[in-house]
Amino acid sequence: MRSPLLALLLSLQPAQAAPCESLAALALPDTTITLAASVPAGPDLPAYCRVAATLRPTEDSDIKIEVWMPASSWNGKFQAVGNGGWAGSISYPAMSQALRRGFATTSTDTGHTGTGGKFALRHPEKLLDFGYRAVHEMTAKAKQIVTAFYGNGPKFSYWNGCSTGGRQALMEAQRFPGDYDGIIAGAPANFRTHLVISGLWRAHAALKDPASYIPKEKYPLLHKAALEACDRIDHIQDGLIDDPTRCFFDPKALLCKEGETAGCLAAPQVEAVRKVYAPARNPRTGKEIFPGLEPGSELGWAASVGGPEPYATAVDHFKYVVFQDPNWDWRTFNFDSHVALTDKMDPGINATDPNLTRFLGRGGKLLMYHGWSDPLIAPQNSVNYYQSVVDTMGAAKTADSVRLFMAPGVGHCRGGEGPDQFDMVSAIEQWVEQGKAPDRILASRITNGTTERTRPLCPYPQVARFKGGGSPDDAANFACQAR
Repeated sequence: MRSPLLALLLSLQPAQAAPCESLAALALPDTTITLAASVPAGPDLPAYCRVAATLRPTEDSDIKIEVWMPASSWNGKFQAVGNGGWAGSISYPAMSQALRRGFATTSTDTGHTGTGGKFALRHPEKLLDFGYRAVHEMTAKAKQIVTAFYGNGPKFSYWNGCSTGGRQALMEAQRFPGDYDGIIAGAPANFRTHLVISGLWRAHAALKDPASYIPKEKYPLLHKAALEACDRIDHIQDGLIDDPTRCFFDPKALLCKEGETAGCLAAPQVEAVRKVYAPARNPRTGKEIFPGLEPGSELGWAASVGGPEPYATAVDHFKYVVFQDPNWDWRTFNFDSHVALTDKMDPGINATDPNLTRFLGRGGKLLMYHGWSDPLIAPQNSVNYYQSVVDTMGAAKTADSVRLFMAPGVGHCRGGEGPDQFDMVSAIEQWVEQGKAPDRILASRITNGTTERTRPLCPYPQVARFKGGGSPDDAANFACQAR
């Protein structure tokens, strides 16, 4: 018979881990484990247990997931990573980053393969899987696999995603507030039905009429003119527009005086540029549909207006979800009647609910970021969502649990001319685990392994202001201040 002391000591021991290969026999609802194998350490990754599974919560579901778990030195935490575009593949590079940091990590293809939207045609359950179900199912099953492998579950759970991954992030906070303790939402494509409309808005502006087409060779011309007009609004000339909302750049300044040349824009091109900067609007009511791109984003316009066709992610939404016609012509889109139809056909893809009571009520933290030079998803969309949360939850409660960081000169998720390297994972960990809210986040511009510039990212609506002394390439010489 055990002594009370021995029973107490045994109760304090951690649960026993299962061998990796034994997870092949793990029985989970609607789940088939297809792989459970130990992977030895390589040049870039530590040794880990790799589990692959197929989830079928409905008869038409075919959701692939993978779960990677460090063989040793697990930090006791779980990090799920998001997708981009239409998803269609597991995000192995992002999983690798999480694994290197000691996390157990997971990703999903959201229920289909391939980068386009054809899978959604007359497959409403697959569209729901892409919209929200796949991520939630992955989260639940991955946590059970982690618990089976280590003998206990993660102490903290995090979501890390950008673009579609940012939409998935906000969807989790809104629909499944118990899934994650901390959520990182970068450049979220959360108002997806209107985001895809904005893709057609830009296409109608610059691609529908050949006279309006802006050759790629003129993007640097536009970018240079925008910087000349707006770079110094923050009182330093550093090649960045720190707050494009205060920038008043009229592309008419580049209007050709006579015939079109490489150094100017023809009148139809000027009007196209104005529309790219402007919000998409209902032509009858004038109501804004989705914000426009910001001055400073011009070098990345190829994906949006480089032609000859619009951004495929947007066109596919209308072909396969709204009109359910693979031969649908984007030139026929009506920015009045078809907007209402697009919203009506949303099966659960938008993640715009500002009421985060349940997520914040359990102590959840939401960290958002967006590059001001994003050429794919208008950065003002993130500002609009953040402001809707403030209006709904109140300024004090929002500041305690939700923060938005806007990154000058940064493109879509990363890239651009601004400091685009920043560690959001450490920031969310400190916030969740230590109660240390991020008051500034260090961002770096790194070229060929050399740090050329550092700059603080500030919680919106604050911006980084130069103190007036030292190098403008050193974050120490900036303070976060009110706009």
